[in-house]
Order: sequence, then C-alpha cells, then structure tokens
Amino acid sequence: MSGAVDQDTLRFYQGHADSYEGRKPPLAGPLTTFLEALPPGGKILELGCGAGYQAEVMLQAGFDVHATDGSPELAAKAAQRLGRPVATMLFHELDAVDAYDGVWAYACLLHVPRSELSAVLARVWRALKPGGVFYASFKSGEGEGRDKFSRYYNYPSELWLRERYAEAGRWSSLVVGTSEGKGFDQEAAEFLHVTARKPGQF
Repeated sequence: MSGAVDQDTLRFYQGHADSYEGRKPPLAGPLTTFLEALPPGGKILELGCGAGYQAEVMLQAGFDVHATDGSPELAAKAAQRLGRPVATMLFHELDAVDAYDGVWAYACLLHVPRSELSAVLARVWRALKPGGVFYASFKSGEGEGRDKFSRYYNYPSELWLRERYAEAGRWSSLVVGTSEGKGFDQEAAEFLHVTARKPGQF
C-alpha cells in the first residue's frame, strides 16, 4: 500500500477497464442534485471518473469538468468517450487550492485506507472554492475489509464518516443519505451518500 492507494484494488481496475467501460453508473439522482447546487458553468473536479459517463453528463450540462481516475486504462477509456484529456491522478496527489466549485467522487473514496481518509478529505476541502460542494459515496459497514475480487473497502458507519469529515476541515453543511444497491460483485449493500459544503459563498 502506498499513499492512499491499495495496490490490489488498483490492479483490479487496471485489469478490468473493459468490463467497467460497460457499467454505466447512475446519471440522475445524486448527480442531478449535485449539479443543481453549483453555479451555472461551474468548475468540477471528478475523482474516480471510470469510463466517463457521469463526466459526460456534466459536460453536456455546460460545466467545466476536470475528470480524473487512478487507473491509466480507465482514464484512457474516459478520454475516448469525452473527446478530451483525462488525467491519471491518485487521490493523495490532489494539490489544488480553492480551485473547484464542486468535487464529485462517486463510489471511489470507499477504497481509501481508513487511516488515510481524513487526509484525502482534507485535500478535497482545500481544493474547493469557498461555498464549494463535495459529494462522495461509500459502502457502509463497521470496519475495513475486502470483497471477493480482493478490492479493499473502508466500510464506514455514518458516525465514523462524520468524524473523518470533521477532521478534514470545517463544513457549513454535511448531509448523509442512504440507499440500497449492488456493486460489481453483485452483493447487496447499503450505500452512504455524503454531500458537504465548504463555508463561504461562490
């Protein structure tokens, strides 16, 4: 493991880029709510963009999108879909300051080692402009573990997650919702959807 990256998990995504290209994440629901909270044409950072489906919706809605993924293979798939460069970036490499109106992290920060999540969330906090909005989703649980593909998950409870966000920075609001669903492993899971806003205004 090296700096907010679990190598077995990263290798999984590098080796399954073609499979993930065919998996379309939700293009409404939390994404619609997130975009409605941003100023028109606002600048968005997407972490873990996968094959670029959600970034495509953001771009079509007129937003300035900086899509990134930790897997070079998936970043290439996304770049092909979007017709623009997609950066290969690991979470702990984020070093922007007051740069984005929104940060979107759908089902990706759930792979950050529990001991490093606060530090990654702090990087997101710094990257947001005052008043910026941050969405992330996690598979809920009571402690870290791996799925049948050996992917690492931090499996947070809502309380544990709220504590990590509080360590990362001060938020003017932090809302946690839940949903039921299945991931790539087809196992039923509860998901936590966290939307937080940095103090200030656009």
